[in-house]
Amino acid sequence: MSTYLVTGGGTGIGAAVATRLAEDGGDVVVSGRRREPLEEVASAHPRITAMPADATDGAAMRRVVEDVTERYGGLDGVVANAGGHGYDTVGDTSDEAWRSSLDANLTTAFVTAREALEPLVRSGGSIVVVSSLAALRAGPETAGYTVGKHALLGLVRSLARDYGHRVRANAVCPGWVRTPMADQEMQVLVEGGGAADVESAYAEVTRDVPLGRPADPEEIAGVVAFLLGPDATYVNGATLVVDGGAHIVDVPTLAFG
Repeated sequence: MSTYLVTGGGTGIGAAVATRLAEDGGDVVVSGRRREPLEEVASAHPRITAMPADATDGAAMRRVVEDVTERYGGLDGVVANAGGHGYDTVGDTSDEAWRSSLDANLTTAFVTAREALEPLVRSGGSIVVVSSLAALRAGPETAGYTVGKHALLGLVRSLARDYGHRVRANAVCPGWVRTPMADQEMQVLVEGGGAADVESAYAEVTRDVPLGRPADPEEIAGVVAFLLGPDATYVNGATLVVDGGAHIVDVPTLAFG
């Protein structure tokens, strides 16, 4: 039986990952800043426990890791999923907004991985960092988010290089996924006149994706479960893109259909 810690586990991808790991027989602790959504996820499955904490706070995450290892006897896998916004151009990003974006999108994963390393080394465990297609491409007016997601790949590679003899570290880069955060972004498109409603907005942003649709959170959760599981024991330092094929599209040829 394996034990997992999932940050940003109260909604979206994090909640789907926690549910999938619990359904597969693991004990799962979900962490995040907001207690209510964590407890809602935990109440839906007896193998999930909520432990609220701010993943940018080293002392707080250290206590979570200590509580997990004391309660379950060890820690086998960590999913660093916490993230946030950072939507503006470089010129329009204030110092405060820059720090906030990097904290949300990068520091959370760094701190979580650092505090979990000792028990993961003991168990020969695995870290999966949930990044984004924004780690490979740049969207408009998303400087803080894009830089943070790019940097996560460097974090994963450093972890894999320095600790790969005992701990595997890999990144998952989703494209558009139906989550509360993505719903908010679709609403911005609706309010700006680019789509009639949220469903139309999702259709618009995935129009040129080969699969022609956004992912469901459960589809990302399945990939994370694979990377944590026994079929991926020789996968280390990898970046696994899960975007319906968006990253293979040659933008200059879109006019040709």
